[in-house]
Amino acid sequence: MKILIKGGRVIDPAHGIDGQFDLLIDNGRISKLDKNLAADGAEVIDAQGKLVTPGLIDLHVHLRDPGQEYKEDIISGTRAAVAGGFTAVACMPNTKPVNDNASVTRYILDKAAAAGFCHVLPVGAITQGSKGEALAEMGDMKEAGCVGFSDDGHPVTSGELMRRALEYARPFGMPIIAHSEDLDLVGQGVMNEGFVATELGLKGIPWVSEAAPIARDVMLAEFTGGHLHVAHVSCAAAVEIIRAAKKRGVRVTAEVTPHHFTLTDEAVRGYDTNAKMNPPLRGAEDVAAMRAGLADGTIDAIATDHAPHHIDEKNVEFNIAYNGIVGLETALPLTLRLVDDGVLSISDAIAKLTINPARVLGLDSGTLEVGRVADVTIIDPQLKWTVDAQKLVSKSKNTPFDGWKMVGAATHTIVAGQIRYQR
Repeated sequence: MKILIKGGRVIDPAHGIDGQFDLLIDNGRISKLDKNLAADGAEVIDAQGKLVTPGLIDLHVHLRDPGQEYKEDIISGTRAAVAGGFTAVACMPNTKPVNDNASVTRYILDKAAAAGFCHVLPVGAITQGSKGEALAEMGDMKEAGCVGFSDDGHPVTSGELMRRALEYARPFGMPIIAHSEDLDLVGQGVMNEGFVATELGLKGIPWVSEAAPIARDVMLAEFTGGHLHVAHVSCAAAVEIIRAAKKRGVRVTAEVTPHHFTLTDEAVRGYDTNAKMNPPLRGAEDVAAMRAGLADGTIDAIATDHAPHHIDEKNVEFNIAYNGIVGLETALPLTLRLVDDGVLSISDAIAKLTINPARVLGLDSGTLEVGRVADVTIIDPQLKWTVDAQKLVSKSKNTPFDGWKMVGAATHTIVAGQIRYQR
């Protein structure tokens, strides 16, 4: 099948391309990128006034499959992904059972190949059962198709284990993705420690509970030469630690979620459980630090931490509500707000969702180079729409952005040369 995308503004940050071109897809691959292309028998997409970019890549999602399919599964999660413009998602291992062995990895990949709407990239557990006691079989999981290792949802509390994980993953060229949290400092906290928590009478989580483990892991990455990727950065101190480490040449990369560069802990007022996540929404100075970190390259990528929960797990008292929100369908317009706000150029914004995540995971994607697999997202940057939680494609509807007026959305999501979503 041939697809000819005509007249769009093609942005491929990996190659410094930003201009009006036609793009020809043939047999699942990028065939030509030039002006005034024609192709007999091709399906033509008019992209006038739209952006044509490499397919968006989400470094951090929870597909809840296997074991928690009542929240999300590989089919519904990848449908939500393509609706948001994503052609690939890296799924975290905190499933039931945990993805800590090759058989679970193969189950995920087989189901994604049979019924998924986009590429699914499994992340394997660092430790067996994500219990933080003994390393999982990383070599087996890499062979089965994992792209990185994480105990996301749980910190690796043992410095010795984290050291060994970084050393073991290094020859594979794979990142250790850190969920940075000192559980003793978190204690019974349920939101950011500060003025709002005090006013609401909720126990707070101090920023140092995130920054201290990041500092440890950065030093371990420096010591071992391994690749540390810091997940869901949320506090200013963490950005400072990562910035300084990069200047020293440490192999560290980082991601931030749209909710952490958009919302502050003020969103918790009214005890809105859709504003409860881990790490928590922080203060205005932290949001400013996230934006500064994106702007100067300290933070490499934007990732959703898409965390679906059933309404029964959210429609409860704030203290016992589950952490997390869905994010695949709102990430793109929230990222485009950074462009409108002058934080990022459009090319830099697209890079944080394409080539940069691809480089973090060592993927051969994130670019529109001729000959590559045709993963392409077409974006209408002026499309106005309102978030209606009940109409989200995801099985779960836990979003703090319900009712928000958005500008910008994917109109076509093309995965391996197939149109998997059309708005």
